[in-house]
Amino acid sequence: MALGISTGCLIHTFAAAFGLSAILMQSAIAFEIVKYAGAIYLIYLGLSSFWTNKKKQSDHFEDNTQDQKRNSSFKQGLLSNVLNPKVAMFFLTFLPQFVSADSGTIYQLIMMGMIYTVLSITWFVTYVFFINYMRDWLLSPKVQKVMDKATGLVLIGFGLKLAFEKNH
Repeated sequence: MALGISTGCLIHTFAAAFGLSAILMQSAIAFEIVKYAGAIYLIYLGLSSFWTNKKKQSDHFEDNTQDQKRNSSFKQGLLSNVLNPKVAMFFLTFLPQFVSADSGTIYQLIMMGMIYTVLSITWFVTYVFFINYMRDWLLSPKVQKVMDKATGLVLIGFGLKLAFEKNH
C-alpha cells in the first residue's frame, strides 16, 4: 500500500508540475467528479472490510496469492491517493511555495515531489521495520477483527466527510 500511496504522490507531483492540478482546482465539475469518485472508493473500501471474511492463512502462501495481495494493496494505496482531491490541493499549494520563478519551474517541482516521495518511502520502511516487532500480536485473529472493523469505520467516515463536505 505504501508504494501505491507513494506512486500517487508522484502522479500528483507531475500533475502539479504540468498544470493539471490547477485545471482540476479551477473546474468545479472536474473537482466534484474526483471528489465523489474518491468518496465512493473510500466507502467501498470501508464496507469491504466488513464484508470480506478474512481467513488468516498460514505462512504457506502460494507465490500467486502473495502477488495478488501485493497488487491489491498497491492498487488500493494508489487509487486512494490519486482520487483524493485534497492531496492534489496539497501538491498544488505546498510545492510552489519553494519554487524559484527565475529558472526551471517544472524541474524544481518534479525534484521536490521526488524528494517528498523518497522521504515518504523512507518513513514507511522505518515504520514497517519497527512494527514488525509487534507482528505476532497484530496478526492474532482478535486484533485483526478489531482492526478490520476500526479501519472500515474510519474509511466510511472519511468517505462520507469527503462526499458531504462543502467547497469553500
